[in-house]
Parts: sequence; structure tokens; C-alpha cells
Amino acid sequence: MKPLSRPLFAAVAALFAILMIATRFNHFGDALHLPDASMALFFLGGIYLRKHLAFVGFVVLSVLVDWYSVTYAGVSDFCITMAYSFMPLAYAVLWYAGRLAAPRYNGSLASHALVFGSLLVGATLSYAVSNGAFYWLGGRYTDPNMTQYVQRFFQWAPLFVRAAAGYVLAAQVVQALVFRFVPRAADDRTARA
Repeated sequence: MKPLSRPLFAAVAALFAILMIATRFNHFGDALHLPDASMALFFLGGIYLRKHLAFVGFVVLSVLVDWYSVTYAGVSDFCITMAYSFMPLAYAVLWYAGRLAAPRYNGSLASHALVFGSLLVGATLSYAVSNGAFYWLGGRYTDPNMTQYVQRFFQWAPLFVRAAAGYVLAAQVVQALVFRFVPRAADDRTARA
């Protein structure tokens, strides 16, 4: 996939920022809230935005949203421990998995499968970083052990990966529709001119 033009880059970055702000308050969603889109947005950011500075901007945005959530919106600070410092690494796994997939993302069915597979691997590894840091370094569990960690990992990882996969699948559908109809609309305008 080719890099985005400046106006399109700005529009996609703004859309991603709005989605992060709107969904970051609720991990899995409920009847009134969409699930947290952060994992998907970091992966998609790697595909569409790619720039290292954009990655840093989204890490800063995620920290600011979390700070606001805990300080003013009544969200629990249970997850804010020393392990929170590993979140940039967890997000980097997603961003750079997206960057690795981006050059091969050309709209073909095979490239959509490659992107989706990259997301599944990247999201699982990212969750292993964030959850592993929280479990082993967060100080929330007395007597942590590998058996309990593996059990909790398999209990929670599918929920986080599923939420990210849902957003990435939706983005792939939107991109497929854009690839299918936008060039035709541009060709139609050229033919009429």
C-alpha cells in the first residue's frame, strides 16, 4: 500500500484519535459502549500512518486519555502500576506489525488475509507484553506463578484480540469498498470532463 497523501494522513490520524478517545474507557464494550479500539488503532496506524512520530503521538494520546479517565471520569486505577510503563512496548508491537504488513497490503484477498493474520499475531504478542508486565510486575497478585499466569492469559487474551480483530476487519471492509468504488468514481469524472 502506498503512503497516504498529507490531507488523507491528517484525516485518518484525526479519525483514529477520535475513535481512541471515544472507546478507550471500556475494554470489552457493552450495550451502550463500543469496545476499546486502541489495539486495532495502533495496528492500523502502522499500516496507514506508519510514521514513528505518529506512533509517539498516539502513545501520548493514550496516556492522556487514561490520565483523564482515572482523574476525572471515575475509571478505576487498578491497571495503573509500574507495569503501565510497558504499554508503549505493547503498542509498538502492534504498530510495527502493521508497518511490516503495509507494503504487501494491495487490496487483494491474499493481502487482506495477510493483514488479518498479522493482526492476530501482533495483538497476541502485544497482549502478552502488557498482560505479562501487569501480572508479574504490577503487584496486584500475591504469589504469582506461571500456571496462574497462563490460565489468566488464555482467559483474557481472546477477548482483547477479538475486539482488535473486529475493528481491523471493519477497516478492511471499508478499504475494500474504497478500492472498489473510489477509483471508478474518479474515472467517471475524468470521462465526463
